[in-house]
Amino acid sequence: MALVIDPSETSAPAAPPLCDLVARDAREFGGYARTGGWAFALMVARSVRPGGQPAGATPKVSAKEFAQLAGCSPERVMRYYKAWDRAADDGLVPHFETLEPGQEVDLPDADVWLGYYASRSSATSERGTAIAEAAEAEGIRPTKALEVAENPTALRAAILADPSTARAARSALLDRLREDPGLQAELARDVVRTDDLKKAVATESRAADRIGYVRQIAESGQIRTPAGQTVEAPAELREEAERHLSLIDELEDGEDTGEWATEAYDTMKSLVVEAVEADPELRVQERRTKFYSSLQKATRAFEELTFDDARDFYEDDMVRRLEELQQAIGSCLTALRGSGGNAGNQSHG
Repeated sequence: MALVIDPSETSAPAAPPLCDLVARDAREFGGYARTGGWAFALMVARSVRPGGQPAGATPKVSAKEFAQLAGCSPERVMRYYKAWDRAADDGLVPHFETLEPGQEVDLPDADVWLGYYASRSSATSERGTAIAEAAEAEGIRPTKALEVAENPTALRAAILADPSTARAARSALLDRLREDPGLQAELARDVVRTDDLKKAVATESRAADRIGYVRQIAESGQIRTPAGQTVEAPAELREEAERHLSLIDELEDGEDTGEWATEAYDTMKSLVVEAVEADPELRVQERRTKFYSSLQKATRAFEELTFDDARDFYEDDMVRRLEELQQAIGSCLTALRGSGGNAGNQSHG
């Protein structure tokens, strides 16, 4: 006897009927995903009467009544109302007067919504106004700047996680520092209290000074000798300074300039010494300047010595050292007088 199988017994179990509530939620979710806050703004726009319109002339209600029915604040309702009004002025949505309760219209994309919706009361404050003006100057929607300003934790997270955000924040902070002495002082204190930052600042400052030294030679055409003289730089020395400077100026933003600055600085220092030694007249002037500089320092140091109270702390070693100094000065005077006499004889000869 053949076994007969009922096809209904082998088929997959039928799916349960779709719940109407689930289907409604899915449709509403899809609509909000496409339109964002526009869906809620439409509810306000078609249900709240425009200002100045009499209550009996329309089935619409006031923002206060709508808020009571919605269980929220009138201020929140008005933010949606104003967002729709701004969009209507830009031609994105119909004006209030053309809408009736329950009416459906095509809505803009969700990503346009934040450009019109000011969800924060700070937007009307002095701080909010300043942020909005700065945002407009940068060419962005004020609401985006307000959103960032009121969520510093999110801003911190973005800076910590994303190098490009950190660079943008650094650039903005530098612009702000130029106009905010108080912030300058706070940041300076933070830097000097942080060893790693303090070292980094010292390193960058040293590199900047060295680049400044090279730039001064390239732009002014003058060099400062080791003894402190300022003289015209030889043409080849100035050209070398310009070459190093062009290499430094071509570095990418963020590229370490320390090594390049050190190489340029050391090279120019060596060339300055060579330029001095290659010029007999300049070489004599350099040694004369060094001698007078040392003599001035020695004179100043001796003049600072006071002997009025020496009896209170007198020691034999003091006298011994002064006697040695006296002998050294005597030897210098003898040498100088001899040099002067030789110079005179040479000039007479």
